[in-house]
Amino acid sequence: MSHSTTSVQVRKSEDRGSGNHGWLQSKHTFSFAGYYDPAQMGFRSLRVINQDRVEAGMGFSTHPHKDMEIFSYVLEGALEHKDSMGNGRVLEPGQIQLMSAGSGITHSEYNPSKSDKLHFLQIWIEPEKRGLEPTYTEWHPNPDDSKGKTLVISQDGRDGSAIIHQDAEVYRILLEPGQSVEHKLAEGRGVWMQVISGPVSFQDEVVESGDGASLEEQANITIKAQDEKVEALLFDLR
Repeated sequence: MSHSTTSVQVRKSEDRGSGNHGWLQSKHTFSFAGYYDPAQMGFRSLRVINQDRVEAGMGFSTHPHKDMEIFSYVLEGALEHKDSMGNGRVLEPGQIQLMSAGSGITHSEYNPSKSDKLHFLQIWIEPEKRGLEPTYTEWHPNPDDSKGKTLVISQDGRDGSAIIHQDAEVYRILLEPGQSVEHKLAEGRGVWMQVISGPVSFQDEVVESGDGASLEEQANITIKAQDEKVEALLFDLR
């Protein structure tokens, strides 16, 4: 049976919501804060994908969260995180921190640099249950797994991945020009790919930087770089 691309849904970068707060420029894949679109409320348990650029020395002061799995993926610059569990970290590009807000937590996020902008993705996934004990976990890239498809977040923390309280797997995709990877999507699950830098083909549908592509039927998915390097996050969700 030949594969049709009609079932692939594309969320174009330019159709995202945006927020400009001077010190913060943000693009919202799904409804967030002042941006509301009833057709873009999330994808399965994936609720927020914000692409944020933060000016030097600026950031999000201490604020509360609860009942949400929140992770940040640094693209450029550095992200300083402090939370009410006593964690204090400065994350570098390619590193991920995952905070399970659970029953309630406060945290702050800053750009500690006096000169460089911070560019990162902040992503929220709904937990499998409410009122969990708050936890904090990180994933750091290993030089040996720098290319292809790497598991960075999972429910069981296998292969050094950060641990999430949801039936969700997140993969980092790094491809050289012309390189491809496969992903097997099981029946009853859905996949969302958020492109950081493209273009890249997803089941023959070409998607660009900032675009999202999703599929909700059983498939062997082929993700192939065009003539430039590719970076993306791939979410496999129940």
